[in-house]
Amino acid sequence: MLNKQGRQTDIVNLTELPQDSFATHSGNRGLEQDELLIYEIGDTERTGVDLEEVENFENRLGGITREDKIGLAGLSEPETMRHYTRLSRMNYAIDMGLYPLGSCTMKHNPRINEKVARLPGLADIHPLQPMSTVQGALEAMDKLAHWLKTLTGMPAIAMSPKAGAHGELCGLMAIRAALDKRGENRSIVLAPESAHGTNPATATLCGYKVKSIPATENGHVDLEALKEALGPDVAAIMLTNPNTCGLFERDVIEIADAVHDIGGYFYCDGANFNAIVGKVRPGDLGVDAMHINLHKTFSTPHGGGGPGAGPVVLSEALAPFAPVPYVVHSKQGFALVEHMEDGSDSFGRMTAFHGQMGMNIRALAFMMSHGSDGLARVAEDSVLNANYVMASLQDDMTVSYPGPCMHECLFDDRFLNGSGIATLDFAKAMIDEGYHPMTMYFPLVVHGAMLIEPTESESKQSLDQFIGSLRHLVAEAKAGNTELFSGAPYLAPLRRLDETLAARKPVLRWTKPE
Repeated sequence: MLNKQGRQTDIVNLTELPQDSFATHSGNRGLEQDELLIYEIGDTERTGVDLEEVENFENRLGGITREDKIGLAGLSEPETMRHYTRLSRMNYAIDMGLYPLGSCTMKHNPRINEKVARLPGLADIHPLQPMSTVQGALEAMDKLAHWLKTLTGMPAIAMSPKAGAHGELCGLMAIRAALDKRGENRSIVLAPESAHGTNPATATLCGYKVKSIPATENGHVDLEALKEALGPDVAAIMLTNPNTCGLFERDVIEIADAVHDIGGYFYCDGANFNAIVGKVRPGDLGVDAMHINLHKTFSTPHGGGGPGAGPVVLSEALAPFAPVPYVVHSKQGFALVEHMEDGSDSFGRMTAFHGQMGMNIRALAFMMSHGSDGLARVAEDSVLNANYVMASLQDDMTVSYPGPCMHECLFDDRFLNGSGIATLDFAKAMIDEGYHPMTMYFPLVVHGAMLIEPTESESKQSLDQFIGSLRHLVAEAKAGNTELFSGAPYLAPLRRLDETLAARKPVLRWTKPE
Protein backbone atom coordinates (compact mmCIF):
# COMPACT_ATOMS: atom_id res chain seq x y z
CA MET A 1 0.00 0.00 0.00
CA LEU A 2 1.20 3.53 -0.79
CA ASN A 3 1.33 6.10 1.98
CA LYS A 4 0.52 9.78 1.44
CA GLN A 5 4.08 10.40 0.20
CA GLY A 6 3.60 7.72 -2.45
CA ARG A 7 6.02 5.29 -0.80
CA GLN A 8 5.36 1.60 -0.26
CA THR A 9 4.41 0.85 3.33
CA ASP A 10 3.13 -2.12 5.27
CA ILE A 11 -0.10 -1.86 7.23
CA VAL A 12 0.66 -2.45 10.89
CA ASN A 13 -1.81 -4.53 12.89
CA LEU A 14 -1.93 -2.52 16.08
CA THR A 15 -3.21 -5.46 18.12
CA GLU A 16 0.05 -7.31 17.43
CA LEU A 17 2.35 -4.50 18.53
CA PRO A 18 4.48 -5.56 21.51
CA GLN A 19 3.21 -2.76 23.71
CA ASP A 20 5.31 -3.76 26.73
CA SER A 21 8.52 -3.60 24.68
CA PHE A 22 7.97 0.14 24.29
CA ALA A 23 7.90 0.78 28.04
CA THR A 24 10.24 3.56 29.13
CA HIS A 25 11.40 4.74 32.53
CA SER A 26 9.95 8.23 31.98
CA GLY A 27 6.66 7.04 30.56
CA ASN A 28 7.40 9.07 27.42
CA ARG A 29 7.41 7.47 23.97
CA GLY A 30 9.73 9.54 21.83
CA LEU A 31 8.06 12.87 21.11
CA GLU A 32 4.85 11.65 22.72
CA GLN A 33 5.26 13.04 26.20
CA ASP A 34 3.44 11.43 29.09
CA GLU A 35 1.74 14.16 31.09
CA LEU A 36 0.17 13.89 34.53
CA LEU A 37 -2.41 16.14 36.12
CA ILE A 38 -1.13 19.46 37.37
CA TYR A 39 -1.92 18.29 40.92
CA GLU A 40 0.40 15.32 40.44
CA ILE A 41 3.40 17.28 39.16
CA GLY A 42 3.01 20.45 41.23
CA ASP A 43 2.44 21.24 44.87
CA THR A 44 0.77 23.90 46.97
CA GLU A 45 4.03 25.27 48.39
CA ARG A 46 5.39 26.89 45.23
CA THR A 47 4.22 29.04 42.38
CA GLY A 48 5.66 30.82 39.36
CA VAL A 49 4.49 34.18 40.73
CA ASP A 50 5.78 35.80 43.92
CA LEU A 51 3.43 38.45 45.27
CA GLU A 52 4.13 40.35 48.47
CA GLU A 53 1.45 40.65 51.10
CA VAL A 54 -0.39 43.96 50.86
CA GLU A 55 -0.39 45.92 54.08
CA ASN A 56 -3.21 48.12 55.36
CA PHE A 57 -5.59 46.79 52.75
CA GLU A 58 -9.31 46.74 53.40
CA ASN A 59 -11.28 44.43 51.12
CA ARG A 60 -14.86 44.93 50.07
CA LEU A 61 -15.92 41.28 50.04
CA GLY A 62 -18.56 41.72 52.73
CA GLY A 63 -17.24 39.10 55.11
CA ILE A 64 -16.82 36.28 52.61
CA THR A 65 -13.03 36.38 52.54
CA ARG A 66 -11.36 33.01 52.01
CA GLU A 67 -9.89 31.76 55.27
CA ASP A 68 -8.18 28.53 54.18
CA LYS A 69 -5.56 27.95 51.52
CA ILE A 70 -7.05 27.52 48.07
CA GLY A 71 -5.25 24.21 47.50
CA LEU A 72 -4.25 24.75 43.88
CA ALA A 73 -0.98 23.21 42.77
CA GLY A 74 1.72 25.61 41.65
CA LEU A 75 4.44 25.22 39.01
CA SER A 76 7.40 27.22 37.88
CA GLU A 77 7.02 29.12 34.61
CA PRO A 78 8.94 26.54 32.49
CA GLU A 79 6.95 23.71 34.06
CA THR A 80 3.70 25.54 33.36
CA MET A 81 4.58 26.15 29.73
CA ARG A 82 5.60 22.53 29.22
CA HIS A 83 2.48 21.23 30.93
CA TYR A 84 0.03 23.08 28.70
CA THR A 85 2.11 22.60 25.56
CA ARG A 86 2.14 18.85 26.14
CA LEU A 87 -1.60 18.84 26.77
CA SER A 88 -2.17 20.77 23.54
CA ARG A 89 -0.32 18.06 21.59
CA MET A 90 -2.97 15.58 22.72
CA ASN A 91 -5.73 17.63 21.10
CA TYR A 92 -6.88 17.26 17.52
CA ALA A 93 -7.41 20.50 15.63
CA ILE A 94 -8.24 21.79 12.17
CA ASP A 95 -4.63 23.01 11.94
CA MET A 96 -3.48 19.38 12.25
CA GLY A 97 -5.73 17.60 9.80
CA LEU A 98 -9.12 17.08 8.19
CA TYR A 99 -12.01 17.51 10.62
CA PRO A 100 -14.91 15.59 9.04
CA LEU A 101 -17.64 16.46 11.55
CA GLY A 102 -20.95 16.52 9.72
CA SER A 103 -23.29 19.47 10.38
CA CYS A 104 -20.46 21.36 12.06
CA THR A 105 -18.49 22.84 9.11
CA MET A 106 -15.05 22.65 10.72
CA LYS A 107 -13.01 24.49 8.13
CA HIS A 108 -9.72 26.37 7.93
CA ASN A 109 -9.56 29.83 9.53
CA PRO A 110 -7.40 32.04 7.24
CA ARG A 111 -4.70 33.76 9.24
CA ILE A 112 -5.41 37.11 7.61
CA ASN A 113 -8.70 37.10 9.56
CA GLU A 114 -6.76 36.77 12.79
CA LYS A 115 -4.33 39.52 11.80
CA VAL A 116 -7.11 41.97 10.97
CA ALA A 117 -9.02 41.20 14.18
CA ARG A 118 -5.89 42.10 16.18
CA LEU A 119 -5.40 45.51 14.60
CA PRO A 120 -5.29 48.46 17.03
CA GLY A 121 -8.66 50.14 17.14
CA LEU A 122 -10.43 46.81 16.79
CA ALA A 123 -8.82 44.50 19.32
CA ASP A 124 -8.34 47.03 22.12
CA ILE A 125 -11.64 48.89 22.20
CA HIS A 126 -14.23 48.64 24.97
CA PRO A 127 -18.02 48.43 24.58
CA LEU A 128 -18.51 51.34 26.99
CA GLN A 129 -16.30 53.76 25.08
CA PRO A 130 -17.95 56.95 23.78
CA MET A 131 -19.41 56.32 20.33
CA SER A 132 -17.32 59.12 18.88
CA THR A 133 -14.20 57.05 19.61
CA VAL A 134 -15.40 53.82 17.94
CA GLN A 135 -16.78 55.09 14.65
CA GLY A 136 -14.61 52.69 12.65
CA ALA A 137 -15.79 49.70 14.66
CA LEU A 138 -19.44 50.67 14.24
CA GLU A 139 -18.88 51.13 10.52
CA ALA A 140 -17.32 47.65 10.27
CA MET A 141 -20.29 46.12 12.09
CA ASP A 142 -22.69 48.03 9.84
CA LYS A 143 -20.84 46.81 6.74
CA LEU A 144 -20.94 43.19 7.95
CA ALA A 145 -24.66 43.54 8.63
CA HIS A 146 -25.17 44.92 5.12
CA TRP A 147 -23.42 41.99 3.44
CA LEU A 148 -25.22 39.41 5.58
CA LYS A 149 -28.53 40.95 4.53
CA THR A 150 -27.38 41.02 0.91
CA LEU A 151 -26.30 37.37 0.93
CA THR A 152 -29.57 36.22 2.48
CA GLY A 153 -31.93 38.60 0.69
CA MET A 154 -33.39 39.80 3.99
CA PRO A 155 -34.12 43.43 4.96
CA ALA A 156 -33.20 43.42 8.67
CA ILE A 157 -30.68 41.82 10.99
CA ALA A 158 -29.99 41.40 14.70
CA MET A 159 -26.25 41.28 15.35
CA SER A 160 -26.26 40.71 19.10
CA PRO A 161 -26.95 36.92 19.43
CA LYS A 162 -23.85 35.13 20.65
CA ALA A 163 -24.25 31.71 19.00
CA GLY A 164 -26.50 29.65 16.77
CA ALA A 165 -28.85 28.52 19.54
CA HIS A 166 -28.93 32.08 20.87
CA GLY A 167 -29.89 33.17 17.37
CA GLU A 168 -32.71 30.63 17.34
CA LEU A 169 -33.95 32.17 20.57
CA CYS A 170 -33.79 35.63 19.01
CA GLY A 171 -35.80 34.51 15.98
CA LEU A 172 -38.50 32.80 18.01
CA MET A 173 -38.76 35.78 20.36
CA ALA A 174 -39.33 38.00 17.32
CA ILE A 175 -41.99 35.57 16.11
CA ARG A 176 -43.68 35.55 19.51
CA ALA A 177 -43.61 39.36 19.60
CA ALA A 178 -45.21 39.49 16.14
CA LEU A 179 -47.95 37.06 17.20
CA ASP A 180 -48.56 39.03 20.41
CA LYS A 181 -48.92 42.17 18.31
CA ARG A 182 -51.63 40.36 16.35
CA GLY A 183 -53.29 39.27 19.59
CA GLU A 184 -52.73 35.57 18.84
CA ASN A 185 -51.62 33.05 21.42
CA ARG A 186 -50.36 30.20 19.24
CA SER A 187 -48.79 27.27 21.07
CA ILE A 188 -47.08 24.88 18.60
CA VAL A 189 -43.77 24.90 16.72
CA LEU A 190 -43.16 22.26 14.05
CA ALA A 191 -39.75 20.65 13.74
CA PRO A 192 -38.60 17.86 11.38
CA GLU A 193 -37.34 14.61 12.90
CA SER A 194 -33.87 15.42 11.58
CA ALA A 195 -33.74 18.87 13.22
CA HIS A 196 -30.75 19.97 15.25
CA GLY A 197 -31.41 19.32 18.93
CA THR A 198 -31.31 23.00 19.75
CA ASN A 199 -34.44 23.62 17.62
CA PRO A 200 -36.95 21.85 19.88
CA ALA A 201 -35.02 23.02 22.96
CA THR A 202 -35.28 26.65 21.87
CA ALA A 203 -38.97 26.34 21.05
CA THR A 204 -39.61 24.80 24.47
CA LEU A 205 -37.66 27.58 26.17
CA CYS A 206 -39.93 30.10 24.40
CA GLY A 207 -42.98 28.36 25.84
CA TYR A 208 -44.05 26.40 22.77
CA LYS A 209 -44.98 22.76 22.40
CA VAL A 210 -42.97 20.98 19.71
CA LYS A 211 -44.58 18.72 17.15
CA SER A 212 -42.26 16.48 15.15
CA ILE A 213 -42.65 16.11 11.39
CA PRO A 214 -41.47 12.79 9.90
CA ALA A 215 -39.11 12.39 6.97
CA THR A 216 -39.75 10.50 3.77
CA GLU A 217 -37.68 7.53 2.66
CA ASN A 218 -35.49 9.85 0.61
CA GLY A 219 -34.52 12.00 3.61
CA HIS A 220 -36.73 15.04 2.97
CA VAL A 221 -39.52 16.53 5.06
CA ASP A 222 -42.80 14.69 4.47
CA LEU A 223 -44.80 17.47 2.84
CA GLU A 224 -48.17 15.79 3.32
CA ALA A 225 -47.50 15.13 7.01
CA LEU A 226 -46.44 18.76 7.39
CA LYS A 227 -49.63 20.08 5.81
CA GLU A 228 -51.73 17.82 8.03
CA ALA A 229 -50.00 19.27 11.10
CA LEU A 230 -50.73 22.88 10.14
CA GLY A 231 -53.50 24.69 11.97
CA PRO A 232 -54.42 27.87 13.84
CA ASP A 233 -52.25 26.88 16.83
CA VAL A 234 -49.03 26.62 14.78
CA ALA A 235 -46.74 29.58 15.39
CA ALA A 236 -43.81 28.53 13.20
CA ILE A 237 -41.79 25.79 11.60
CA MET A 238 -38.08 25.40 12.34
CA LEU A 239 -36.48 23.89 9.25
CA THR A 240 -32.83 23.37 8.30
CA ASN A 241 -32.04 23.76 4.61
CA PRO A 242 -29.91 22.08 3.41
CA ASN A 243 -31.11 19.61 6.00
CA THR A 244 -29.12 17.47 8.41
CA CYS A 245 -29.18 14.54 5.99
CA GLY A 246 -27.09 16.66 3.64
CA LEU A 247 -29.98 17.23 1.22
CA PHE A 248 -31.63 20.36 -0.13
CA GLU A 249 -35.34 20.56 0.72
CA ARG A 250 -36.78 20.86 -2.78
CA ASP A 251 -40.28 21.65 -1.48
CA VAL A 252 -39.05 24.56 0.64
CA ILE A 253 -41.07 27.26 -1.15
CA GLU A 254 -44.25 25.16 -0.95
CA ILE A 255 -43.53 24.56 2.74
CA ALA A 256 -43.08 28.30 3.33
CA ASP A 257 -46.29 29.12 1.48
CA ALA A 258 -48.25 26.52 3.44
CA VAL A 259 -46.99 27.87 6.78
CA HIS A 260 -47.70 31.46 5.76
CA ASP A 261 -51.21 30.54 4.60
CA ILE A 262 -52.17 29.60 8.17
CA GLY A 263 -50.54 32.74 9.59
CA GLY A 264 -47.35 31.07 10.85
CA TYR A 265 -43.72 31.98 10.33
CA PHE A 266 -40.81 30.15 8.74
CA TYR A 267 -37.66 29.92 10.88
CA CYS A 268 -34.67 28.51 8.99
CA ASP A 269 -31.80 26.98 10.92
CA GLY A 270 -28.78 28.54 9.17
CA ALA A 271 -26.19 26.03 10.39
CA ASN A 272 -25.70 24.75 6.84
CA PHE A 273 -25.59 28.11 5.07
CA ASN A 274 -22.02 27.29 3.99
CA ALA A 275 -23.49 24.96 1.37
CA ILE A 276 -25.51 27.65 -0.40
CA VAL A 277 -23.80 30.97 0.41
CA GLY A 278 -23.52 33.10 -2.71
CA LYS A 279 -25.77 30.66 -4.60
CA VAL A 280 -29.18 30.81 -2.89
CA ARG A 281 -30.80 33.63 -0.90
CA PRO A 282 -32.99 32.24 1.92
CA GLY A 283 -35.23 35.31 1.68
CA ASP A 284 -36.23 34.19 -1.82
CA LEU A 285 -37.40 30.87 -0.35
CA GLY A 286 -39.91 32.49 2.01
CA VAL A 287 -37.77 32.45 5.16
CA ASP A 288 -38.84 34.87 7.92
CA ALA A 289 -35.89 34.43 10.28
CA MET A 290 -32.56 32.64 10.06
CA HIS A 291 -29.48 32.62 12.25
CA ILE A 292 -26.04 32.56 10.65
CA ASN A 293 -23.20 30.77 12.44
CA LEU A 294 -20.26 33.03 11.62
CA HIS A 295 -17.87 30.28 12.76
CA LYS A 296 -19.29 27.88 10.18
CA THR A 297 -19.93 29.91 7.07
CA PHE A 298 -17.52 32.80 7.47
CA SER A 299 -14.58 31.07 9.11
CA THR A 300 -14.20 32.36 12.62
CA PRO A 301 -12.83 30.18 15.46
CA HIS A 302 -15.08 27.24 16.23
CA GLY A 303 -15.57 25.54 19.57
CA GLY A 304 -14.00 25.79 22.99
CA GLY A 305 -17.12 27.36 24.46
CA GLY A 306 -16.83 30.56 22.43
CA PRO A 307 -16.58 33.27 21.59
CA GLY A 308 -19.38 32.65 19.16
CA ALA A 309 -21.66 34.76 17.02
CA GLY A 310 -25.09 34.00 15.58
CA PRO A 311 -26.56 37.04 13.81
CA VAL A 312 -30.21 36.68 12.81
CA VAL A 313 -31.65 38.01 9.56
CA LEU A 314 -35.33 38.92 9.59
CA SER A 315 -38.01 39.29 6.93
CA GLU A 316 -40.06 42.43 6.40
CA ALA A 317 -42.80 40.90 8.56
CA LEU A 318 -40.45 40.44 11.53
CA ALA A 319 -38.11 43.41 11.05
CA PRO A 320 -40.07 45.73 13.41
CA PHE A 321 -39.59 43.25 16.26
CA ALA A 322 -35.77 43.04 16.08
CA PRO A 323 -33.98 43.47 19.40
CA VAL A 324 -31.86 46.41 20.52
CA PRO A 325 -29.09 47.46 20.26
CA TYR A 326 -28.55 48.13 16.56
CA VAL A 327 -26.38 50.46 14.50
CA VAL A 328 -27.82 53.48 12.69
CA HIS A 329 -26.09 55.87 10.27
CA SER A 330 -26.73 59.56 9.75
CA LYS A 331 -24.85 62.67 8.67
CA GLN A 332 -23.46 62.86 12.20
CA GLY A 333 -21.87 59.41 11.81
CA PHE A 334 -22.65 56.01 13.24
CA ALA A 335 -24.55 55.50 16.46
CA LEU A 336 -25.84 52.59 18.51
CA VAL A 337 -29.51 52.60 19.46
CA GLU A 338 -29.37 51.17 22.98
CA HIS A 339 -32.96 51.53 24.19
CA MET A 340 -36.44 50.89 22.86
CA GLU A 341 -38.06 54.04 21.57
CA ASP A 342 -41.66 54.98 22.32
CA GLY A 343 -44.01 53.01 20.13
CA SER A 344 -41.33 50.48 19.16
CA ASP A 345 -42.37 46.89 18.53
CA SER A 346 -38.88 45.56 19.42
CA PHE A 347 -39.01 42.65 21.83
CA GLY A 348 -36.23 44.30 23.82
CA ARG A 349 -32.64 43.48 24.63
CA MET A 350 -31.08 40.01 24.53
CA THR A 351 -27.54 40.78 25.68
CA ALA A 352 -25.58 43.53 27.36
CA PHE A 353 -23.58 44.51 24.31
CA HIS A 354 -23.85 44.52 20.53
CA GLY A 355 -22.42 41.27 19.23
CA GLN A 356 -18.91 39.85 19.38
CA MET A 357 -16.47 42.35 17.88
CA GLY A 358 -13.66 39.89 17.15
CA MET A 359 -15.98 37.42 15.44
CA ASN A 360 -17.58 40.17 13.37
CA ILE A 361 -14.23 41.45 12.14
CA ARG A 362 -13.00 37.98 11.24
CA ALA A 363 -16.18 37.27 9.28
CA LEU A 364 -15.98 40.60 7.46
CA ALA A 365 -12.33 39.93 6.58
CA PHE A 366 -13.34 36.52 5.19
CA MET A 367 -16.06 38.11 3.06
CA MET A 368 -13.89 40.91 1.72
CA SER A 369 -10.96 38.64 0.90
CA HIS A 370 -13.21 36.24 -1.02
CA GLY A 371 -15.56 38.65 -2.76
CA SER A 372 -18.94 37.63 -4.13
CA ASP A 373 -17.45 35.19 -6.63
CA GLY A 374 -15.23 33.64 -3.96
CA LEU A 375 -18.13 33.09 -1.57
CA ALA A 376 -20.06 31.32 -4.31
CA ARG A 377 -16.98 29.17 -4.88
CA VAL A 378 -17.02 28.28 -1.17
CA ALA A 379 -20.44 26.69 -1.60
CA GLU A 380 -19.48 25.02 -4.88
CA ASP A 381 -16.30 23.48 -3.51
CA SER A 382 -17.90 22.29 -0.27
CA VAL A 383 -20.61 20.50 -2.26
CA LEU A 384 -18.06 19.12 -4.73
CA ASN A 385 -15.86 17.73 -1.94
CA ALA A 386 -18.79 16.05 -0.20
CA ASN A 387 -19.96 14.40 -3.40
CA TYR A 388 -16.41 13.26 -4.13
CA VAL A 389 -16.25 11.54 -0.74
CA MET A 390 -19.67 9.95 -1.28
CA ALA A 391 -18.81 8.72 -4.78
CA SER A 392 -15.46 7.35 -3.62
CA LEU A 393 -16.88 5.39 -0.67
CA GLN A 394 -20.29 4.29 -1.94
CA ASP A 395 -18.97 0.85 -2.96
CA ASP A 396 -17.30 0.29 0.44
CA MET A 397 -19.74 1.89 2.88
CA THR A 398 -23.54 2.16 2.69
CA VAL A 399 -24.96 5.49 1.56
CA SER A 400 -28.15 6.36 3.45
CA TYR A 401 -29.72 8.36 0.65
CA PRO A 402 -28.65 8.20 -3.01
CA GLY A 403 -26.74 11.24 -4.25
CA PRO A 404 -26.04 13.82 -5.18
CA CYS A 405 -25.74 15.36 -1.73
CA MET A 406 -25.05 18.93 -0.68
CA HIS A 407 -22.18 19.89 1.64
CA GLU A 408 -22.17 16.66 3.64
CA CYS A 409 -22.68 13.00 2.84
CA LEU A 410 -24.50 10.54 5.07
CA PHE A 411 -23.54 6.89 5.52
CA ASP A 412 -24.95 4.30 7.92
CA ASP A 413 -23.67 1.12 9.56
CA ARG A 414 -25.29 -1.48 7.30
CA PHE A 415 -21.88 -2.29 5.81
CA LEU A 416 -20.87 -3.52 9.29
CA ASN A 417 -23.76 -5.98 9.57
CA GLY A 418 -22.55 -9.40 10.70
CA SER A 419 -19.02 -8.17 11.44
CA GLY A 420 -19.45 -7.86 15.22
CA ILE A 421 -18.14 -4.31 14.94
CA ALA A 422 -20.27 -1.40 16.15
CA THR A 423 -20.40 2.09 14.69
CA LEU A 424 -18.57 3.41 17.75
CA ASP A 425 -15.79 0.83 17.26
CA PHE A 426 -15.32 2.03 13.70
CA ALA A 427 -15.11 5.64 14.93
CA LYS A 428 -12.49 4.75 17.56
CA ALA A 429 -10.35 3.01 14.95
CA MET A 430 -10.32 6.22 12.92
CA ILE A 431 -8.41 7.87 15.77
CA ASP A 432 -5.54 5.40 15.27
CA GLU A 433 -5.53 6.43 11.61
CA GLY A 434 -4.94 10.01 12.73
CA TYR A 435 -8.44 11.36 12.12
CA HIS A 436 -11.09 12.83 14.35
CA PRO A 437 -14.18 10.66 13.72
CA MET A 438 -17.04 12.02 11.67
CA THR A 439 -20.34 12.83 13.40
CA MET A 440 -21.74 9.57 14.71
CA TYR A 441 -25.37 8.56 15.38
CA PHE A 442 -26.76 11.84 13.98
CA PRO A 443 -29.18 12.55 12.44
CA LEU A 444 -31.34 10.25 14.51
CA VAL A 445 -33.54 9.32 11.54
CA VAL A 446 -30.72 7.03 10.34
CA HIS A 447 -29.54 4.05 12.38
CA GLY A 448 -25.78 4.07 12.96
CA ALA A 449 -25.38 7.35 11.10
CA MET A 450 -21.94 8.52 9.94
CA LEU A 451 -22.19 12.11 8.71
CA ILE A 452 -19.14 13.48 6.87
CA GLU A 453 -18.60 17.13 5.94
CA PRO A 454 -15.19 17.76 4.35
CA THR A 455 -15.84 21.51 3.74
CA GLU A 456 -14.21 23.51 0.96
CA SER A 457 -10.88 23.68 2.83
CA GLU A 458 -9.68 20.23 1.83
CA SER A 459 -7.57 19.44 -1.22
CA LYS A 460 -8.04 16.33 -3.32
CA GLN A 461 -4.84 14.96 -1.79
CA SER A 462 -6.12 15.25 1.77
CA LEU A 463 -9.48 13.78 0.78
CA ASP A 464 -7.81 10.84 -0.98
CA GLN A 465 -5.76 10.08 2.14
CA PHE A 466 -8.92 10.20 4.28
CA ILE A 467 -10.84 8.02 1.83
CA GLY A 468 -7.96 5.54 1.72
CA SER A 469 -7.98 5.22 5.51
CA LEU A 470 -11.71 4.54 5.58
CA ARG A 471 -11.39 1.95 2.82
CA HIS A 472 -8.65 0.21 4.80
CA LEU A 473 -10.80 0.11 7.94
CA VAL A 474 -13.79 -1.21 5.99
CA ALA A 475 -11.62 -3.95 4.49
CA GLU A 476 -10.32 -4.94 7.93
CA ALA A 477 -13.87 -5.01 9.32
CA LYS A 478 -15.14 -7.21 6.50
CA ALA A 479 -12.11 -9.49 6.90
CA GLY A 480 -13.15 -10.16 10.50
CA ASN A 481 -10.30 -8.32 12.24
CA THR A 482 -12.47 -7.44 15.22
CA GLU A 483 -9.51 -6.92 17.58
CA LEU A 484 -8.39 -3.92 15.53
CA PHE A 485 -11.66 -2.23 16.45
CA SER A 486 -12.70 -3.58 19.85
CA GLY A 487 -9.76 -2.04 21.70
CA ALA A 488 -9.27 1.05 19.54
CA PRO A 489 -7.82 3.57 19.83
CA TYR A 490 -4.51 1.89 20.62
CA LEU A 491 -2.34 4.92 19.89
CA ALA A 492 -4.26 7.62 21.79
CA PRO A 493 -2.69 8.83 25.05
CA LEU A 494 -5.34 7.19 27.27
CA ARG A 495 -6.59 4.42 24.95
CA ARG A 496 -10.36 3.73 25.05
CA LEU A 497 -12.35 5.35 27.83
CA ASP A 498 -15.60 4.16 29.38
CA GLU A 499 -17.70 7.02 28.04
CA THR A 500 -20.94 5.80 29.62
CA LEU A 501 -19.37 5.64 33.09
CA ALA A 502 -17.70 9.01 32.56
CA ALA A 503 -21.05 10.59 31.68
CA ARG A 504 -22.97 9.00 34.53
CA LYS A 505 -20.31 9.19 37.25
CA PRO A 506 -17.86 11.94 36.29
CA VAL A 507 -14.87 12.44 38.57
CA LEU A 508 -14.76 16.20 39.00
CA ARG A 509 -12.32 16.45 41.89
CA TRP A 510 -8.78 15.13 42.15
CA THR A 511 -8.06 13.17 45.31
CA LYS A 512 -4.50 12.58 46.43
CA PRO A 513 -3.72 8.86 46.49
CA GLU A 514 -3.37 7.27 49.94
